[in-house]
Amino acid sequence: MIRGSVPVIICALLLSCVCWAKPGGSKGKKPKQVVPDIECDVRAGKINLEEFIARCPAQCKESRMKVYGTDVFASISSICNAAIHSGVITNTGGKVIVKKMAGQNIYKGSNSNGVRSLSLPKWRESFVVSVGKPKKGVIYPSTLDYVPSRPTYVNTGQKEDKSPAATTAVPTTTTPVVTTTTPEPTTTTTTTPPPPTPTTRARAVAHKPRDAGLRRPETGSTSRRQPSSPVGPAYPRRDWPPPAFPRPDWFPGARRPTDVSYPVPDSGYTWSETDTPDISARDHRPDFSGYERWYYNFGPYPPRSTDLDGSHTIPLDSTHTKVEPVDVWKSEANVYESGFTVKEQDPAPRPPEPVSQGDPNCKVDLAFLMDGSWSIGKRRFKIQKDFLAEVAQVINVGIAGPMMGIIQYGDDPVTEISLRTCSNSREVKSAVDKIVQKGGQSNVGKALSYINKQYFSDGNGNRGAAPNVAVVLVDGWPTDKVEEASRLARESGINIFFVTIEGPDEDEKQNLVEASFVDKAVCRTNGFFSLPVNSWFALRKAVQPLVKRICDTDRLVCSKTCVNANDIAFVIDGSSSVGTGNFRTVLQFVANVTREFEISDTDTRVGAVQYTYEQRLEFAFGQYDNKAELLNAIKRINYWSGGTSTGAAITFTAEQLFSKSKPNKRKIMIVITDGRSYDDVRAPALAVHAQGVIAYSIGIAWAAQDELEYIATDPDKEHSFFVDEFDNLYKFVPKIIHNICQEFNSQPRN
Repeated sequence: MIRGSVPVIICALLLSCVCWAKPGGSKGKKPKQVVPDIECDVRAGKINLEEFIARCPAQCKESRMKVYGTDVFASISSICNAAIHSGVITNTGGKVIVKKMAGQNIYKGSNSNGVRSLSLPKWRESFVVSVGKPKKGVIYPSTLDYVPSRPTYVNTGQKEDKSPAATTAVPTTTTPVVTTTTPEPTTTTTTTPPPPTPTTRARAVAHKPRDAGLRRPETGSTSRRQPSSPVGPAYPRRDWPPPAFPRPDWFPGARRPTDVSYPVPDSGYTWSETDTPDISARDHRPDFSGYERWYYNFGPYPPRSTDLDGSHTIPLDSTHTKVEPVDVWKSEANVYESGFTVKEQDPAPRPPEPVSQGDPNCKVDLAFLMDGSWSIGKRRFKIQKDFLAEVAQVINVGIAGPMMGIIQYGDDPVTEISLRTCSNSREVKSAVDKIVQKGGQSNVGKALSYINKQYFSDGNGNRGAAPNVAVVLVDGWPTDKVEEASRLARESGINIFFVTIEGPDEDEKQNLVEASFVDKAVCRTNGFFSLPVNSWFALRKAVQPLVKRICDTDRLVCSKTCVNANDIAFVIDGSSSVGTGNFRTVLQFVANVTREFEISDTDTRVGAVQYTYEQRLEFAFGQYDNKAELLNAIKRINYWSGGTSTGAAITFTAEQLFSKSKPNKRKIMIVITDGRSYDDVRAPALAVHAQGVIAYSIGIAWAAQDELEYIATDPDKEHSFFVDEFDNLYKFVPKIIHNICQEFNSQPRN
């Protein structure tokens, strides 16, 4: 007995060990985070989680899925492309953490990491992305809960009567049968219907049925509800005469719901989102049941409301779903709610697309300065309005393309249409039609000052990342000076075009307030920015040439972008510890950075200071107004040699360069040093920061890290760089340019 019990005891011990063993393996091992995969087109709003982790595939940038916003994105944005835009992942894909947040009043578009995001006025939900490295102790969902798609059923809104007495099973036959539920719940009759009459268009009813006796047929049943009143005589099918009123498809703006099943006569076929029947196979005759009965009995006259008492047959579609016809003759009925739209029960409505995207190849913020002076006359003012309306049509206004506004000028300028007023060409044309001539003189200079100081602002809809363009329409010549106002506007990055109609002839030029006013105003005097028109009646011919020039963004040289409208000062260490060879390497770095900018008096200007114990101004802002001359000047800088007084050099640069900086120019200082300074750098750096100078520090070899951080405006934003060897300086050129551009795009425009 003892020997026989040994195997039993061993089996019991083995079973207990198995039961007590952890399913996860060894003791204390943490479960591995499972990261679900998503596609490039998945939008944050389609996932029903406040915070989650997901893995993006490679090559999402090529999919060009839309992104709205910068840093904080609207929830209709592609998660993966938003992550690439933010720099969280690259185009090779990777893990990303998504966190939902409240909606924003505005989302600003920008171009970052090869992904262009769009602007959006407002959205109900936002999200941010971060590197897909879960926090310690946080386990994210291993599966994603998606918002369900829109259903494709027809919701009748009628309650189902589940009482046994109210339901009669009718066997399926080839002959249709109709089931009538009389007021007595225990009485059910089955009759054969008359020959079919023309199909009745019906819509889903989202409210309580008018007939309390209505019920939903059982799935798969062929039963139909019949009116309590006797069925009228059967009318033979015949060719349908022309209707006395339009069918729903003929109403302007009416559309057919694409996700509703419609009955097709005698076919048994059901429309759906994936199945599209032949349009010619449909019954094209009027399909309002009340109208059918009236027409057969009395002719083509509208029935009275008493004739539409619901005593006609309520049809079922091929899926046997009961629907209710619409009384379009009721005075309170709305055409667009009478059979043309379907009220769906969708927990997450599909986000609406912007009304008009516009031409993405012509993304500019465009302002027309229209002449409203008395000298133009009412007839020519009307021609000017027609011209502006046609330009709006040709240029294709939209939020992803050009946005168009209008200022009328006379004695004083006034905004007729701001950049945020109209979202498409049709709205611009409608707004132009309402403009009334103000009168006065042709004060163009005052109008240019107005657009520079007030019009191109965030409040008026300026998008920042889009070039600013101002087109001045002038009859004859201005009555004030334009040179100074134009210069300030150009330096703010506004591209100025002039369209002169019936300009002054040789005898009239003596009457000009300012000679050669066009050349003094436009961005370049090469003819690209000026368009003379001989007569007001020939103005229409200028539409296409003008639009072509406006949309040629590569030639909009006055555009205020990250590569122009700056004053950049290089502060170069010439101390003896640098050496001649390394000093030439530093100059090559300065030349490489300079080469990335547009160099001119109205674009970026560059100055340079070399320092040891003393300071020397190598060249000032604007001393060289083209890139070739400037690069040669950098190459000719001679190595000085001496001690290192970086603080004194910063003070000297502020006095000799930035004190002469132009208004509306971004002031940027790049300090390059290889060692610790003999004087204090903190106080001079704080002083120059207070003047609005954006300071970058580049330390090489033995540079002091604490001094580099004092010099930099914001070390956390990569304003401070450290290079181990002089020969590696070239690697930091793209980083400097990227940082300057990214910072510019994120700054609000004044």
